[in-house]
Amino acid sequence: MAVLDYGSGNLHSATRALAAAGANVVLTADVAACLAADGLVVPGVGAFATCMAGLVAAGGPEIIAERVRAGRPVLGICVGHQVLFQAGVEHGVQTAGLGLLPGVVESLDAVPLPHMGWNTVAVAPASRLFEGVGDERFYFVHSYGVHPRSDWPQGALVSHAEHGGDTFVAAVEHGSLWSTQFHPEKSGTAGARLLRNWLASFPSSRSTVTR
Repeated sequence: MAVLDYGSGNLHSATRALAAAGANVVLTADVAACLAADGLVVPGVGAFATCMAGLVAAGGPEIIAERVRAGRPVLGICVGHQVLFQAGVEHGVQTAGLGLLPGVVESLDAVPLPHMGWNTVAVAPASRLFEGVGDERFYFVHSYGVHPRSDWPQGALVSHAEHGGDTFVAAVEHGSLWSTQFHPEKSGTAGARLLRNWLASFPSSRSTVTR
């Protein structure tokens, strides 16, 4: 499997966590390798607009869209989760996202910001991503998120979290496209279990995960 190398700050921590979870993983910007990999991880930290610019420069939108069209697994993490939505608004400036999920990333209406630290997640029923995880906490670092909405695509499983009285999308599972606002690679045993669940969801998981 591959981690898309487009200059984001948490590329190496995500790569190490996936290897520890049992993946045969490579960090790469090669378009052919990213398209051919059993699974693709899109991490991200920092500003929405900066991550989108890095993705565009690396051909990320086309890679991700093609994988989604082909039903091949993609996992977005933190800002890699946020860019999957229609747009992001930071300091009054709106930047187009990938538009693969409905919603706009906007500032949380919460105090304090950033939302930094450990938090629980209200898991969607029948979630495969959170299977066997229970009520563990996950590590969040963000000030922006997508608020709850009713127009999710049919079959999408949406999990939420709450901070400072504001509820936001913590994870999405929609076909082969999965994503988390929190950092599974920084979330200890619970995060490792999530990564193993994602790896085990691959059609060719036996060749992807080392036992």
